Order: sequence, then structure tokens, then C-alpha cells
Amino acid sequence: MKMKIRFSKKRYILPFLALTSLLSLKVSSIGKKTTGVVKHTVAKAAVSAKAMLYDQLALGSLGLSQQAYQYALEGYERLLEEGKLKNDEILSIVDFSLPSSKKRLFVIDLASGKLLFNSLVSHGRNSGKDMATNFSNSQESFQSSLGFYVTGGTYKGKHGYSLKLEGEEDGINSNAMERGIVMHAASYVDEKLARLQGYIGRSLGCPAVPVKLHKKIISKIQNGTCLFMYSPDQKYIAASRMLQHAA
Repeated sequence: MKMKIRFSKKRYILPFLALTSLLSLKVSSIGKKTTGVVKHTVAKAAVSAKAMLYDQLALGSLGLSQQAYQYALEGYERLLEEGKLKNDEILSIVDFSLPSSKKRLFVIDLASGKLLFNSLVSHGRNSGKDMATNFSNSQESFQSSLGFYVTGGTYKGKHGYSLKLEGEEDGINSNAMERGIVMHAASYVDEKLARLQGYIGRSLGCPAVPVKLHKKIISKIQNGTCLFMYSPDQKYIAASRMLQHAA
């Protein structure tokens, strides 16, 4: 007599579905991990590519401190992560380790890998004569403020076409708006004057640029780009939240 063996569809289908679901979850998990690794690798490569621009553009030969550039990238990346940059292609650096007679403003297009501008730029009258060595966040100090800024919109003021600057570091440059610290043109930011007296004129704390270049520079860096004003000032480096992990 032949025995008939009956299989319950429910008995086997349910475990099969459970196994399929488990495998799907594992594949999905692996996919997410792979995507995460890829994103991290791409981001790391992008940072590395930006770091290489220092040598590729021969910024050192133009006087830009390598430390200033490294710090600038670190703060730029932090602002980017915090979603504060509307335009992440442009990075501007003012290197106050250089005298005012040198071209110490560097405007870099990180996307195309080009140095767009290398220009003279002023510091505040109470920050120093040729070298800027004293810095403040206080009203009426007439000193420059170090640190990271995000550029705002433009307007026409007493200095003509000007650019608003939003200080991003509490206690360091957070009063920039209230102090009226902006980028504008100034006739005293002039190479002939620098050759004649050894230094250019000074502002009330604003990073003033040459009249011939101010419209081009401001138009390029306006509306949400990163601007870093650097000095090898140990007090700033120790206090900056942007550079805490690097100090």
C-alpha cells in the first residue's frame, strides 16, 4: 500500500518568506554600508584634492602660509557640514601673517582649481602699522577681527559697492555686523602707496580692497561663501571652535 505524503503549503511558505525577508534586509544593510563607505571615500578624496591646490597653485610662492590654508580648509569644511555655505566653490583667505604691503588676500575657486584674485587688503588702524598684530571683536576698537565669516549680500554705502560679512565665531568676530565690518573699496589700498611709505592705509577694521578690483572681487565672493582671516595668533587658535580639533 502506497502512503500519500501531504505537504502543508502554509508550513513551508511562511518560513520561506521569512528567510527571503531576512536576506533582503541583509542585502539592504550591506548596500547602505557600501553607500556610506563610498560617500566617505568620495568626501575624503574631495578634501585631499582641495589640500593639493596649495602646491598646484604655488600659493606658498605667493606668500600664503600653509598653516593658514590648512586652517581655512578645516573651517570651510565645518561651515559646509553645518549648512552655512550657499556657495561652496569659493574660498577666500586674508593672511595677516603677511605685511600690508604684500598681496595677502587670496580668492580661490575650489571647483575649477584656480586662483581668481591675489590682492592687497587692509587691516584696522589699531591692529598695527604694517603688520596686523592686535585684534578685537569690540565696538569702536578699530581693529580687525580674525576667524571665519560667511559673506552676505551687497549694498551701496558711504564707501560705495560693499559686501556684508557675518562673523561665525562667538567672542571673536560675532559683532562684525554691529560694528559695520564689511568689504569695500579704498583708495589707500594701493601699491604705489605701499612702495612709497612701506605700508598701505588702514581701515576702521574692515578688509578694504583696491578700487580697481573691488567690484570684481565682491561680485565673485558674495552670497554665502567662506572668508577666513588668519593670523598665527595663539590666543585666537586656542579659542576658535572652528579649529579646536586642530589646535
